[in-house]
Amino acid sequence: MTSIVVIGAGPRGTGFLERLAANAPELYADLPLDIHLVDPHPPGGGRIWRHEQSPLLWMNSMAEDVTMFTDETVTLDGPVLPGPTLAEWAGLDGQSFPSRRQQSAYLRWVYEEAVAALPPTVTVHEHRARALRVSGPRDGGQLVWIEGRTEPLAADLVVLTLGHLDAELDDEQRGLADFARRNKLLHLPPDFTADSDLSVLPAGEPVIVRGFGLAFIDLMVLLTEGRGGRHENGEYVPSGREPVLYVGSRRGVPYHSKIGYTWRGERPPLPRFFGPAEVDMLLSRSDRPDFRRDIWPLIDKELGYAHYHRLFTAHPERTSVNWPDFEEKYAAAEPAGPELRTLVAASVPDPADRLDLAALDHPLDGMRFSSYDVLQDGLRGYIAADLERHHDPGHSEDLAVFLGLLSVYGQLIRLGGIGGWWHGFFSYLASGPPGPRLRQLLALSRAGVVRFLGAGITVEADERRGIFRAGSASVPGEWTEARALVEARLPEPSLERTRSPLLRALYADGAAATPDGLLSVDPADGRVLDREGRPHPRRFALGPHTTARAGGAFTRPGTGGPAFRQNDATARTALDLLRDLACRERLSA
Repeated sequence: MTSIVVIGAGPRGTGFLERLAANAPELYADLPLDIHLVDPHPPGGGRIWRHEQSPLLWMNSMAEDVTMFTDETVTLDGPVLPGPTLAEWAGLDGQSFPSRRQQSAYLRWVYEEAVAALPPTVTVHEHRARALRVSGPRDGGQLVWIEGRTEPLAADLVVLTLGHLDAELDDEQRGLADFARRNKLLHLPPDFTADSDLSVLPAGEPVIVRGFGLAFIDLMVLLTEGRGGRHENGEYVPSGREPVLYVGSRRGVPYHSKIGYTWRGERPPLPRFFGPAEVDMLLSRSDRPDFRRDIWPLIDKELGYAHYHRLFTAHPERTSVNWPDFEEKYAAAEPAGPELRTLVAASVPDPADRLDLAALDHPLDGMRFSSYDVLQDGLRGYIAADLERHHDPGHSEDLAVFLGLLSVYGQLIRLGGIGGWWHGFFSYLASGPPGPRLRQLLALSRAGVVRFLGAGITVEADERRGIFRAGSASVPGEWTEARALVEARLPEPSLERTRSPLLRALYADGAAATPDGLLSVDPADGRVLDREGRPHPRRFALGPHTTARAGGAFTRPGTGGPAFRQNDATARTALDLLRDLACRERLSA
């Protein structure tokens, strides 16, 4: 019987299954098919969104901004099948931030609905185990070897939807881990925070934390509320069991707060300066486009257009010319050139209303503080101002830039691996923590449970004294010492260092990887590419471990959803091939 193996049963595997079910009536009719779903974790949520994690952990998206279903804004060849958002399904306040357990329940329901929607001739087999390797010729059936099973699963096609991956320690982390072992210190390497053993961090002791993104927010919650502390009337009441977290990062500030209001009025007409035509031009070049030289100026102009379209149409009192005149000159100006900067300066009187992406990316650049105490006041003021701005519809140009970021990410998928900087920049601007979490951070700072280290953090292993030391560019010459170091971030993607035996074997078998460790895939349908750039006829991959990764874990309704488009294209390609194979089987029977 014709069969397909889907490795990874989390949100991406579930989304792919939903698209298989949606397209099967048109493309597969009543032919028999076995779908084997391989994942050690329950289908729907998978590992990251499993139910068995702390109820204190939230999503960083509002309930109304999470959907697993297509709508009329998604460009795809398959059918649009709308469904409820998380808020609608769970009966939640749309602007609340649900727990991850609530999202897990939603994902499980979506999975069950997708299975129920498959034709009666299609059977789903769940295998609660890890996939170890895939073998088989390019032009023939594949074998999938899974843990605890002596015989492999036979498959006509294999689809990898693995989500975020663990990795072996790199040279720096191995050195820090070895130093910690020799000196009886604590070192927690990059990991998914919910999987880390935080019980080893002692109460009242300083802990150096490197990383100020979403992994830090989870760490902060689990080490404070998770140890019995509580927030009351804007202040933190400690339990006495908390460590003291000394946190710093490259930027030295947390990710920007989630925007706390909804869109009203006319949306910027995107894409405008970075759309399919511009991507076609970049792909037609004889040499590979350089991100900073060739791509970033177009993105900069696109995000600027979203920003100024909203500023001029929603807040015209803060501009000095009319929108049609500005738009015409903006369109004619070279991306990131002096003409563009001159136009903006002449048309937007207040520098605070101008979009400066470099300043947004490094808000502490060039700033020096005379002491760590002065830095605490400075960063509390910065975070409070960020919270106020991101909850003020009077600055709705920020939400327009967010929409621009989503649009840009949808276009970048076609370009494949473009380096890791963009994804980090996108996450920092568009995928930050809920506002209430930053208010809690401020309360923890006032209570002395969290201390800020600043930007350009440096961590040293002091061999002479057997201790970790951390300093930063923000407070030159000052150092913080601790017996514990936590790397508050996910491991960097790496096919060479991944802990997934499946991906290691795939890489050894000739699969291509980018310099920053992503699995190379054909952006059109997700086929895995080899090192000559040839797509594998029988192997596909979707998700954040690939060059076609999309921005954010989930899709907002009404934003086009590039992940939906990818899932649909891969599902249709798979069904076409499976149908042809099934028909051949029938004819030869």
